[in-house]
Amino acid sequence: MDGLDALKARFIAAVSAASDEAALEEVRLAALGKKGEISALMAGLGKMSPDERKAAGAQLNVLKDEIDAALRAKKAALGDAALNERLQAEWLDVTLPGRPRRLGTIHPVSQVMEELTAIFADMGFAVAEGPQVESDWYNFDALNIPPEHPARQEHDTFFMARAEGDNRPPHVLRTHTSPVQIRAMAEQGAPIRVIAPGRVYRMDMDQTHTPMFHQVEGLAIDRDISMANLKWTLEEFCRAFFEVPSVELRFRASHFPFTEPSAEVDIRCSWEGGQLKIGEGDKWMEILGSGMVHPKVLSAAGVDPTQWQGFAFGMGIDRIAMLKYGIPDLRAFFESDLRWLRHYGFAALDMPDLAGGLSR
Repeated sequence: MDGLDALKARFIAAVSAASDEAALEEVRLAALGKKGEISALMAGLGKMSPDERKAAGAQLNVLKDEIDAALRAKKAALGDAALNERLQAEWLDVTLPGRPRRLGTIHPVSQVMEELTAIFADMGFAVAEGPQVESDWYNFDALNIPPEHPARQEHDTFFMARAEGDNRPPHVLRTHTSPVQIRAMAEQGAPIRVIAPGRVYRMDMDQTHTPMFHQVEGLAIDRDISMANLKWTLEEFCRAFFEVPSVELRFRASHFPFTEPSAEVDIRCSWEGGQLKIGEGDKWMEILGSGMVHPKVLSAAGVDPTQWQGFAFGMGIDRIAMLKYGIPDLRAFFESDLRWLRHYGFAALDMPDLAGGLSR
């Protein structure tokens, strides 16, 4: 069969010249398609003698295989070229740092607890913990709270149910973290400097109160501690916590069974344009209660009040979180609304510290 070499050369050249898969498909159809030139030659084999048909058929099959191999090779080459072009366009330096991925959100209460811990740790206070279900003695008696005090009534305190015939002392859900102070003094003695953050429980529920909330109390006992030390400690805490250059505190005489003298503490602030600004203005806002630890409380904890004295203070963690971060309703802390948490929450790995900043 004459002209097969020229036909082969022409189709191989066409395959090589194809610039994309569409052009390559046109060459395949022209050569090997049902109406292609090689297919037409294969159809003409029936008109030949057996010997001629055998020789020509073998030549056409070789030609067909060579062109098919050239088509496949070219298609693979076009695919490799397209992949290389795409890789160049999507090139990424794998030595660069990975994209940061959010690992969750820290609740504002947890964030504020970490901030408190960082501030008071810098002033030498350790963190003390205790049970949330307390005996009546630790929660009231040891803190010089008499039996007739309103806090010991069922309308203000959650008392634990007791089985009939149970003669053990009554237990309550602690109404403050002050029992932790008693336990810490009984275990460690004096001198001592601790804070006691944690959950507390009282029968109250409105925009600024919930049945369960968070409180932190501080205690410092030594031989020569005075109200002046208390004032300095609270000023340093407020300045660091609210991240302002200076604060002004006002102490108002008050009464708490476990401190004598006792004082409510106000902080100078302003509400210009509905925005709270700490450390300036002509307004005062109550933020905590404090005082010198009552001698009866020291005695109940096994500390000699003739040798040791000190101060204590307590504040609501939820309340100061609301003040610092502009949260209007205390009840939102407990509603498990992820939209709220995404708005007010903090990055999981940004731990507060005094050097790097508390509320990063």
